[in-house]
Amino acid sequence: MSKIVATGKTIEDAVAQGLAKWGVSRDRVSVQVLSQPSRGFLGLFGVKEAKVELELLPERAGGELQSETPLAKQEVSIKANQTESAVTVSMPAAEAAESPPADVNSTGHEGKDPYHEVISFLQETGRAMGIEVTIDMEKGKDYTTLHISGSGLGLMIGRRGQTLDALQYLANIVANRYSDSYLRIVLDAENFRERRKKTLEDLADRLAARVLKTRKEIVLEPMSAPERKVIHARLQAKGGVKTYSKGDEPNRRVVITPKM
Repeated sequence: MSKIVATGKTIEDAVAQGLAKWGVSRDRVSVQVLSQPSRGFLGLFGVKEAKVELELLPERAGGELQSETPLAKQEVSIKANQTESAVTVSMPAAEAAESPPADVNSTGHEGKDPYHEVISFLQETGRAMGIEVTIDMEKGKDYTTLHISGSGLGLMIGRRGQTLDALQYLANIVANRYSDSYLRIVLDAENFRERRKKTLEDLADRLAARVLKTRKEIVLEPMSAPERKVIHARLQAKGGVKTYSKGDEPNRRVVITPKM
């Protein structure tokens, strides 16, 4: 077997993995990069390892390599396969062998402000969506609200706030990645949270009135836990009806039923 494919967090790490499998030194192989490593989105998602192909170089009689360049000065040509062309990067063998592999899982949160990291994350996400946003922070007792403003925020809010909820989930991951204590982040855009709460309360009132009139229970569409809480709280003190939730996430629903 004269060729082998190896993977690693970095190109150097992948090469080292291949050399270890063969038990040979770096000067005994030529290296072709099949895919470059990627840290993914903000180092959180879609992390991709480097992949390289090592080809064992033949030896001359007497155990000498075909290469006429001394080992100390020998350079290994790394050809990165791309869509249409190859890019050649020369790397000294000795230097590459001594380079420690990078740790993509390292957070390095010391000295970094988790709120600053979250704001940077949201601004970067906005730019990826083609939106320039500004963010104002409002710290509360139990959580911190980040108010997003800018043009075209409907894309960041999404249908019934689903995109905003997803971004809020990711924002909490980022914040707590850079914090030694638990932080809770709430995202709001164009006062969406308050407007959505008012919409849900009006819906709860209308459906409760229908239940009282027909004496039949009504099952609402699937909602997130915070939205279900709004419905429960609105009808908690309303006479003649009661509410409960049924089903499993993400299809858990509120049921409004008449009191017997």
